[in-house]
Amino acid sequence: MRIARRLALATAVVTLTAGAAAATTTPAAAAPAAPASINATATALAETLGDARSAGSYRDEATGQLVVNVTDAAAADAVRATGATPRLVSRSTAQLTALRDSLDAGVVGTAWSLDPVTNQVVVTADSTVTGTRLADLRGTVDKSAGGARIVQTPGVFRPLISGGDAIYSGGYRCSLGFNVRAGSVYYFITAGHCTNIGVPWYSNSARTIKLGDRTGTSFPTNDYGIVRYTNTSIAITGGVGSQDITAAANAYVNENVRRRGSTTGIHSGKVTGLNAVVNYAEGTVREMIQTNVCAEGGDSGGSLYDGSLAIGLTSGGSGNCSSGGVTFFQPVPEVLNRYGVQVF
Repeated sequence: MRIARRLALATAVVTLTAGAAAATTTPAAAAPAAPASINATATALAETLGDARSAGSYRDEATGQLVVNVTDAAAADAVRATGATPRLVSRSTAQLTALRDSLDAGVVGTAWSLDPVTNQVVVTADSTVTGTRLADLRGTVDKSAGGARIVQTPGVFRPLISGGDAIYSGGYRCSLGFNVRAGSVYYFITAGHCTNIGVPWYSNSARTIKLGDRTGTSFPTNDYGIVRYTNTSIAITGGVGSQDITAAANAYVNENVRRRGSTTGIHSGKVTGLNAVVNYAEGTVREMIQTNVCAEGGDSGGSLYDGSLAIGLTSGGSGNCSSGGVTFFQPVPEVLNRYGVQVF
């Protein structure tokens, strides 16, 4: 919901994403589930079934329906009871996670995510992974008995920080992710590799208009941070530009999403993987959302959203918004839980 207060800074503009009776009738095709319904159902089923009996979920692009991977008949019945479609697979989330962790040697320039569509671990290698390093990686994946595959992508995985204009600290800029609050106290969340830079944050490159002070930061392992507003002369809204934000949700594969950042503005794409481990040169981050949405330096910390749902904070990736690329995001629900705040 929109709240106008004297304390409107739009989110993610500050940088470093029957007719009549008849003899027979034809049943109407099921309407595709609304995004909020898919997010909520996928999250609830993952929690109910657990990692040993499920293996992720995704939106079927042909039907728009939620497909949930399961490992036994009882779990399939539980999925059907919610209106979603069960799919029996051979590898559970627990098994895929264990496989990922056993194969990932922390090679810089690689990202390891879980793909529920193929029921595999996907190893994405950037352009720095070549020669012996690539051959070793292929040898490692070959030992997975079909449980993993390699995808190569151009560019170099890096946190998307840069000098420019938006939210500023320590000589750099990043994008504001989402405005949040705890009661009557207002904050914004952004990427942790941004908030690691400094305590005070400003809205202009001259650093004469202060927004507030960092109260928490986490990078590497995670990639999030939080800044408490101290400037009471600005207005704060809960939206991303003109898009109102009313809740936060976990992502699902094939979800249509948008990213907003101060370098490249708004770009759209799909979620392609979850629970990604990304090995940046600056450190490893875990449980990231992997997408095909483009981003560039300075978009770090910006918003990833699906309609009115807050999904992620831009972490890093490869490529650009001319040729495309791979971008990773810190899930928002984890950040809200960590700091006891909520979107509005």
